Amino acid sequence: MDKKWLPLTITLGVAGVAVVAASVWPDDVEKPPLPQSLCHGALSRETAELIDDGQGGEISTDEWESKGSTTDTAVFKACRVLRANPYDENDNPRTVYKLVVEDTPSPPGRKKGSTSLGSGLVGWALPEEAAVTLPAGCPVRMGSTAPYIRVWLDVPSQDEENLARLEEKRPVDADIALRNNVTVMREVAARLTKRYDCAA
Repeated sequence: MDKKWLPLTITLGVAGVAVVAASVWPDDVEKPPLPQSLCHGALSRETAELIDDGQGGEISTDEWESKGSTTDTAVFKACRVLRANPYDENDNPRTVYKLVVEDTPSPPGRKKGSTSLGSGLVGWALPEEAAVTLPAGCPVRMGSTAPYIRVWLDVPSQDEENLARLEEKRPVDADIALRNNVTVMREVAARLTKRYDCAA
């Protein structure tokens, strides 16, 4: 055989093996289990799935963090919670909401018209956003010299100003969205304080 055709022959041979392997691979093989702990351990998959934009889709996350320096934020952990997008030809997932864990020198505040997260928690919730301040022992346990660690939740699909500008209705009823946000933030507080052993 002419040597110049040898690489092509090898390539075709390998491709043929790949096709055969694919054809005999059973369709009912169990897929690897999806992660059950999301957003740096702040959420269970079940609770993370509560917040939706009305379009459904398999959930996943994009998580990142920054350790900072002596003058920067020492604790910054963030994640975007995504859902599969069947209408995107490139199969790009869409962002449904964002969760940010960060240290801050600011004492807890509360947004006007917001709902309390319930007894034992310092925080509030609206249909489009929420916040919870972790117990006083958490900053040190999480590696910060700041007095507070706060977790922020941002749900763009519930933003009234944005919906009005787009002339769209809420994808999920405001009461349901509010209740889901409260549930999410209560779990965030419970899981993070347990993880860092800093419960009040």
